[in-house]
Amino acid sequence: MSQETTYLELSEVDGAAHKFYEVEVDDTTMTVRFGRIGDQGQVKTSGYPDNARARAAAAKKIGEKIRKGYAPAVRGVRQKRSVSRREIVSTRSTARTAPVLWRYDSGAPAFGIFVDGRTCTVGNERGVITTLDHDARVLDQVRLPDGVKCIVADDAWVYAGCDDGNVYDLSGKIPRVAYAIAPDIDIYWLDIHDGVLGVSDADGGIAAIDHEDEFLWRRAGRGRSAWMVRCDPDAIYHGDSTGVSGYDWRTGRELWHTHTGSVLFGWQERDTVFAGTATREVVRIFKDGRAARSYRADAPVFSCATAADGRYVFAGDSQSSIYCFAADGTRLWKLGTGCGSAYSMQYHDERLFVVTTSGHLACIDASEPAIRAAEAGSVPEVVDVKAPARLPEPAPVTEVEVIADTGDGVVVECVEQGGRLRVQVLSTGYHRDWSVQFPKGIREPGARYLVTDVRESGRGGFYRAYGDIRRLR
Repeated sequence: MSQETTYLELSEVDGAAHKFYEVEVDDTTMTVRFGRIGDQGQVKTSGYPDNARARAAAAKKIGEKIRKGYAPAVRGVRQKRSVSRREIVSTRSTARTAPVLWRYDSGAPAFGIFVDGRTCTVGNERGVITTLDHDARVLDQVRLPDGVKCIVADDAWVYAGCDDGNVYDLSGKIPRVAYAIAPDIDIYWLDIHDGVLGVSDADGGIAAIDHEDEFLWRRAGRGRSAWMVRCDPDAIYHGDSTGVSGYDWRTGRELWHTHTGSVLFGWQERDTVFAGTATREVVRIFKDGRAARSYRADAPVFSCATAADGRYVFAGDSQSSIYCFAADGTRLWKLGTGCGSAYSMQYHDERLFVVTTSGHLACIDASEPAIRAAEAGSVPEVVDVKAPARLPEPAPVTEVEVIADTGDGVVVECVEQGGRLRVQVLSTGYHRDWSVQFPKGIREPGARYLVTDVRESGRGGFYRAYGDIRRLR
């Protein structure tokens, strides 16, 4: 029996969607392939008792998509979204070498870093995310479909933003797509607070996306190349080629703008934001827009971080050097990484962790005795850790284990409301009318799922799924 294939695309003028959906029926098998235009996409295959039922299931799928705006198209006519990566222009530092305790070679330039009290995580341009403990033992490794742009934390959740335009929730055993950014947005950086995602892009734009992966607002910035976005309960802070702006996260109204050099990185503390700039300084700005202080480096600043409340300010420049400043602007030290320029960094418990242009995650002893010894030319022997020889296979982000027993966890159900699929809690003790932040890629009408936990958002009004997700029979 011959195959029947239907290929559809949805590409909206305002860039809110740029997706394809293909259904193929081969005898009693229906195969659905879907994803972003220009990508391989994800595949689901289902079997049926006979060809008639397979064709009926396919017709239903196609009808659903057409009602949502998809239309027949020719594969290959529309092009894939563009992806930008920061140009690697770093040179070797002329400063003495920092006291690097260990460094992990991830195998490709790395932007993504996340450090907490137990683990250190690095994500590189190959899409490989590796989690290590603080003694450089590899604990876990997963591979996402595209290069990792950044890793950000939001309470108990950790997310990775990737070059495929998706933001993946890493809280479970299998990464899930939590947000799918509009395809015309060439993402530069991401941040998130209480489920609200801030996105900055190559054109200098800024957008806020809610927990249901829907735009709260989107607007052009004042310049281009927006490498900074930071979010808190009140505002989204955005840095581009002209400086730093604060925006109301609910409406997108600009609250203030402060001119600086072209911003290459951003950090925040409780009352201030920090912008690393191409004009060789880190600028500290109060969250009402008042410039507070600057910290002068010797080359463009690729990254910055602070100790709690800005007690120390750290910077990484384009010449593979790192700096530490006192809060008042005094430069305390400058040392070389020995493994490239720091694209991102994070300070934790007297250690400075950096991810670099050479693909290393390096742990630097930033305690005063270790720094004084390094300035005198005495550093510890570096422990070099290599990545596993074989890359892991890409994570099956749309696969869902099917189980019969509800066991421990929270039962949720996917329902259709106003033409959109929403997820609500069925287990007792929860608000039945609240939606659940839940991966869109695995939602199916009428399906029930067992989730490790659902937690109320900080602002209230909705829940957030946490941990593993399994489908109930």
